[in-house]
Amino acid sequence: MTNSPQPPARGPRRTGDRLLPVAGVLFGIGILAVIAIFVTSVVSDEAPGLWLYLLAMLAPVGFLLAIVFALWSGRRAR
Repeated sequence: MTNSPQPPARGPRRTGDRLLPVAGVLFGIGILAVIAIFVTSVVSDEAPGLWLYLLAMLAPVGFLLAIVFALWSGRRAR
């Protein structure tokens, strides 16, 4: 057993720290919906449902949230 120093404890998480995982999940759901729209068009003769198009709009929302996170968490140059 070594006497190595303990890593410093992290402070409380800020609300902005949760923004990137939320953005990733929304973007992923949107991309899966876009893939499902194409697969539905190829596999069947029916048009994809409206709910798939609504879910596909989550991809740009997630992308914008990721950009907001990047700008918000960036450090100012001094």
